[in-house]
Amino acid sequence: CFFIHSPKGFPKLKNDTFLRAARGEETEHTPVWCMRQAGRYLPEFRETRAAQDFFATCRSPKLCCELTLQPLRRFPLDAAIIFSDILVVPQALGMEVVMVPGKGPTFTEPLKEVEDLLKLRQKVDVTAELGYVFQAITLTRHSLEGRVPLIGFSGAPWTLMSYMIEGGGSNTMAKAKSWLYCHPEASHRLLRLLTDVITDYLVGQVAAGAQALQLFESHAGHLGPEQFQEFALPYIRDIAQAVKSKLKEEALPLVPMIIFAKDAHYALRDLAHAGYEVVGLDWTIRPQEARAQTGKDVTLQGNLDPCALYAPKEKIGELVKKMLEGFGTQRYIANLGHGLYPDMNPEHVGSFVEAVHAHSRHINKH
Repeated sequence: CFFIHSPKGFPKLKNDTFLRAARGEETEHTPVWCMRQAGRYLPEFRETRAAQDFFATCRSPKLCCELTLQPLRRFPLDAAIIFSDILVVPQALGMEVVMVPGKGPTFTEPLKEVEDLLKLRQKVDVTAELGYVFQAITLTRHSLEGRVPLIGFSGAPWTLMSYMIEGGGSNTMAKAKSWLYCHPEASHRLLRLLTDVITDYLVGQVAAGAQALQLFESHAGHLGPEQFQEFALPYIRDIAQAVKSKLKEEALPLVPMIIFAKDAHYALRDLAHAGYEVVGLDWTIRPQEARAQTGKDVTLQGNLDPCALYAPKEKIGELVKKMLEGFGTQRYIANLGHGLYPDMNPEHVGSFVEAVHAHSRHINKH
């Protein structure tokens, strides 16, 4: 039921290795991309972003396109991921988020009381509120000229909820988690609202030209198995199901979907059956163990420790080889276990990408 579909006269795709791996088809080499591949580790990224406010950059389709393409000019990556941020969804709900230097994203008025939910937009017109992301996707899809597929993404409901209540990053997520214990009904109301917006947002990204979608449950590790079962997993499942049925209804391509729930190994079995073609992994699980838990019907993505890229280049090659031997070269997409850090050497990123291609080709031949 997957097909390569070119609405809006998009250029023909030349390298579909990433999409084939995502769908479980055979590939000549293991595809590779990096979370946060468009980022501050690139001098050209820092130059482009220098004069601009972070969220103003997110709202400029032209700048998002440029930042998305930068890593592809340097490295033979097998996919591009649109430059944006997961916090554009809370913004679409009417919350104000600013990027504070040295502190990161900060909500001027986080949710404190259950009554604060009434301040949120209960019905969101995603085209009106997030149309700038759709424009960035369409522009980038054209500008890629079919070189590689373009991935769209969103934060998952629990992760977004935790930001909206904490008002920014947090080591404990104590405020957000206290809602789960003290206000379970209100928590479910908020998670449902987020689920509906995220669903429309992801469908809109496909309509705009995204060829795969990734859902980031970045804060999964703050939940235990019971809370994950109650407050994260049902919404992760609903999103996969709702996105797929809406794509069918709107005669849009059924694109592969990736779920990345950081630090949620306790839930890998459930995530493998949550309706996603690909399960992303952080670096804290052994490849063989992840395969055993997820079975044969999903593709795995990950999971080199990002800090491995600080190692000398030869060492990076050895670590990649070991990773490929652990996962196998098929039904597998190479990536890091989390995003690239700002102080990483771009040359080491290049070594990582090249090592994946070289070693996987070698393994496939022999």
